[in-house]
Amino acid sequence: MLATTDRARAVWLRCLASAFRTALACTIVGCTTLYGPAAVQHYIAFPAFSYVTVILIVTDATLGDTLHGCWLALYATIQSVGPALLSLWLVGPGRFTNGTISLAVALAAFVVAFPEGTHLIAKRIALGQIVIVYVIAFINGVDAEAIMHPLNVAASTAIGVLACVIALLLPYPRLACWELKQDCGKLAENVSERLNLYVKAFCAEDNALALTSISQAKPLTIAGAKLLQSIKRYQESVKWERLPLKFLRNFYLNPGERLQELEIPLRGMEIALTSTSSFPIRMLEAETKQGLVQLEEHVSLTLKQIKNCFPRDSFTVPESNADKIIEFLQTLQATIPTNHEDLPSFFFLFCMKLLQRKSLAKPITSIQQKESSTPCQKNGFFKSMWMSNWSTSVNCKRLMPAFKCSLSLGLAVLFGLIYSKKYSYWSGLPVAISMAAAREATFKVANVKAQGTVLGTVYGVFGCFVFERYFPIRFISLLPWFVVISFLRHSQMYGQAGGISAVIGAVIILGRKDFGPPSEFAIARIVETFIGLSCSIMVDLLLQPTRSCSLAKVQLSKCFGTLSACVGSMSLAANRKTNLLEKQRRLKLDVSELGKFIGEAEVEPNFWFLPFHSACYCKLLASLSKLVDLFLFSADAVGLLEQESQKLGASWKESVNKLHGDVEIFKEMAGSLVKCFEDVTLLKSLTFLEKKLENKNISYDLELGKSSNWNIFKASSLKDDKIDSIISSYLQHSKEIVDKFHAADHEGERELKSQVVLCLSALGFCMSNLIKETREIEKGIIELLQWENPSKHINLYEISCKIHALNN
Repeated sequence: MLATTDRARAVWLRCLASAFRTALACTIVGCTTLYGPAAVQHYIAFPAFSYVTVILIVTDATLGDTLHGCWLALYATIQSVGPALLSLWLVGPGRFTNGTISLAVALAAFVVAFPEGTHLIAKRIALGQIVIVYVIAFINGVDAEAIMHPLNVAASTAIGVLACVIALLLPYPRLACWELKQDCGKLAENVSERLNLYVKAFCAEDNALALTSISQAKPLTIAGAKLLQSIKRYQESVKWERLPLKFLRNFYLNPGERLQELEIPLRGMEIALTSTSSFPIRMLEAETKQGLVQLEEHVSLTLKQIKNCFPRDSFTVPESNADKIIEFLQTLQATIPTNHEDLPSFFFLFCMKLLQRKSLAKPITSIQQKESSTPCQKNGFFKSMWMSNWSTSVNCKRLMPAFKCSLSLGLAVLFGLIYSKKYSYWSGLPVAISMAAAREATFKVANVKAQGTVLGTVYGVFGCFVFERYFPIRFISLLPWFVVISFLRHSQMYGQAGGISAVIGAVIILGRKDFGPPSEFAIARIVETFIGLSCSIMVDLLLQPTRSCSLAKVQLSKCFGTLSACVGSMSLAANRKTNLLEKQRRLKLDVSELGKFIGEAEVEPNFWFLPFHSACYCKLLASLSKLVDLFLFSADAVGLLEQESQKLGASWKESVNKLHGDVEIFKEMAGSLVKCFEDVTLLKSLTFLEKKLENKNISYDLELGKSSNWNIFKASSLKDDKIDSIISSYLQHSKEIVDKFHAADHEGERELKSQVVLCLSALGFCMSNLIKETREIEKGIIELLQWENPSKHINLYEISCKIHALNN
């Protein structure tokens, strides 16, 4: 209950702080544009875009984000206003037509959207400036000044940026380094609590106590993942604060890197505990329990040191306690488990030792931080921006997103002008400022943008009606709206897109004057926004017609291809860790991409298509995510074994041959089944496959296909006892290797033996769980194929034979 209250209080404080900063920045813009000197008001001719700039930059920002935003706004202005000024001066605003001005907007948008290295905020500001410069110049016609009009747009952007900087400095600066330190402290406490609960579960006397501790750790795991995301975000912002605030250099010690490394062993400990069949653990002795508790206390003390950002050398563990921990680690399980049910316990100890090693890793030095500094800090902002954007060859993958953005914006402006010339720029502006960095759920995003626009506009009209005679109070009425929007932005219903649309919709009505009757403006803006969003949806459907569920299926097959490569990379041969880690990282990226497609497909309208089987895909995603972790632990175990084997010399090479055979059997079984998954997930339908076989007059024979697909048949028909026999053979051969160790009383020999035992046991656990998860994936694939082919009987072996016959 207390944790829930603290979490609710933290959410309230965060949203209130964000609302206050946004309100302060908008107040500065409002006071400047409404009550400032006439000369200033003359140059800031587009206060609406000043508000838009504020919302784009200051939302949930730190001082570092805002300083970064200043550079991005300056770069965007040079990229958009400069060419626009030249074109208006050469052509003249009065010579444009609806078609030519739309074409000019589309071409300028393509130039902005095409470079890959430009930050998303810079692109949004530049695209918004393009719409304002060209469309309003066309609306004003011959009265528009070719030189001063673009400069007025730049001045309106500048006042918005200046307001953001002031808002982040008053009443005190919101420093990213401070936020980073706070989150690192919370994450250190989170890791310490989870570690304590995992050790409690491991040492529990019955299943009920163990399950209670594991259940208590689950919400902490979710909270830890959110803290890690926050830390990664603030790490980028800190780089922009370090330069102007050199006097705070010592304040920027960043323990986030070390804390992120500790997440990996904790995930392994959770996997080990959830894989344990019963408690108490049989092989757990009183000395082991005591050693685990002391090791947990030692890691917790190290976490306190990391939390307080002290240099590692200034922190010392009590000498007596340190000696006990070293002795415990040296004698930690010096015998290979004979029963595969003991493997989770040994894997838990392996992860515990890995956690202790990572917690004592040396922090990144200031020299290393300089070497890993951003290109902006090494080469200068504009030089690095130019290099990242234009020095490389043309990237064909960027052509389609840039063309989509260009066409969407051009059509939005064209149809907006056809509907209402006076308010036509409001059809292009929502498309410009909501440009996405990657593919997104088109219909959902358009829906929340439309809802947000309507909500904000209605609130603005209502505020104008209530406070019609009291303009200052009308402006103050924005404050509660900012608070509401802060919560909406963090909700699943509206998100960032809906929240930003809602706040802009209200502020451009309540924060300005002399723009006509509010009701008339509101209706016109809602219609123009609808026109812009409709153009964006239409272009997406025309240029990117592939549905998210189809992309998810293709990506699933790609994941199985990468998974097959990971299985093939598992080996005890020398120098195999790097290769396995490379394949594991690629699999992690593919699985992450699959998760994005699944998220899009879940909110995608079905229309006349087969509904997306979300539950099945989510199960497959969970299994693949677990496999990603298991391959990472396998790579760690192989790498540590490689280090220890160097101490054994030729005797290790002679002893490891039998283990190679066991690993090869595992690879043959798991790899062939995964290859089968890759083939069957690429099928459009079983009916389509049968028609192709019939059209090509190809017959298949299950018995003839058995020779080439026999491994698939064996893997898919594996029973638990057969899996156990493979792992038992591996454990028996591992025991034979460990039994060859001599001089067990020698301290170094004892530590080496313990390390080899834990590494071999961890690798055995990973192989066992890899096969089990592969079988879970098999069930998911059968369920998915049955969903897509309800009238067919699903037999993976038979389908594989058909595919093999067709390909040969």
